[in-house]
Amino acid sequence: MDEWQPAQPTELEKTKKSALVWRIVAIISLCLLAVTGTLLLSGRSEDPGPSRRIPGEQALSLWSADARAKKELIAYVEAVTNENSKDFIPEEDRIAVFDLDGTLFCETDPNYFDYTLLAYRVLEDPAYKDRASDFEREVAGKIAEQNRTGASFSGLEVDHGRAVASAFAGMTIGEFNRYIQEFKKLPMPGYEGMTRGEGWYKPMLQVVEYLQSYDFTVYVVSGTDRFIVRGIVDNSPLKVPMRQIIGSDETLVTRRQADADGLDYVYVDDDELILGGDFIIKNLKMNKVTVIAQEIGVQPVLSFGNSTGDSSMAEYVTSGNRYRSLAFMLCCDDTVRENGNTEKANKMFALCEQYDWVPVSMKNDWTTIYGDGVRRK
Repeated sequence: MDEWQPAQPTELEKTKKSALVWRIVAIISLCLLAVTGTLLLSGRSEDPGPSRRIPGEQALSLWSADARAKKELIAYVEAVTNENSKDFIPEEDRIAVFDLDGTLFCETDPNYFDYTLLAYRVLEDPAYKDRASDFEREVAGKIAEQNRTGASFSGLEVDHGRAVASAFAGMTIGEFNRYIQEFKKLPMPGYEGMTRGEGWYKPMLQVVEYLQSYDFTVYVVSGTDRFIVRGIVDNSPLKVPMRQIIGSDETLVTRRQADADGLDYVYVDDDELILGGDFIIKNLKMNKVTVIAQEIGVQPVLSFGNSTGDSSMAEYVTSGNRYRSLAFMLCCDDTVRENGNTEKANKMFALCEQYDWVPVSMKNDWTTIYGDGVRRK
């Protein structure tokens, strides 16, 4: 009798067996990857905030050691980001709002950035000055006179907004931004070693970075035109997303829309947005409060400003807040390194005392303003 031999598998059975083996191997591999990923993620999520947090003294290195504002900010941040503290604020509610001019960026040299931009457009730009309207020339003339003499004109804030809207009407958002980028390259008239786009207060940039490292969401809430603020922030050391930039507003339409109402016009695939030429709102004073409620939807816990145009914002942040909150106000008391104004600074110091805002002395609290390579003329 022949010795029994096991039956040899058919080719189909071999194929099925091979496919089963590879399926098992694939499942095991995926499981290992999932476990590894979970371990990595759990390691990161164990304490995500502190791993990127910058200690206050290190973060605010351009602030004087005894600066009251620095001490109060550090104490505040450490308290509200500590889960064991009674003042703890969840990440989603850590909202900080900053004014721009005079708070983060050079306010006057010799005037606001957006004022000098309009004056350049209407009075100097060879591609536009001969086409400027009488109204635009009138507004630009007032700005020029203000620059020379310090004269004050009632209603100039709104008239300026209207003139900006009309003087740049028809530009796409990208074209407007490119115009601003070129203007930023011009030298700052009152300083050596600085262009118009480089007028950032370095100690305040540190404040923004410090807060961001503790998971605060930072918004810029400015009286300057929203698209001009975006142009200033674009390609700058301030790392705030464009969606977190709020400012004065003008209309937008499409190039083909003409006078059609937005409810009657349908955007087509080869159309593009352009500046519509009409001014909507000046984002100052109480308007800052309403726009914060409309666009942010959460009451901020920190406010940074420098003038009475920021007073309502400061009071809104610190009034009836369910969380511990603070308002800081910059006082322009440095007349050596900056275009300071002692009278204006003293008024703000008094308002800080009255309303319990934290004053920031540009003269005494900062070891530098624009950096060592910049000197006021």
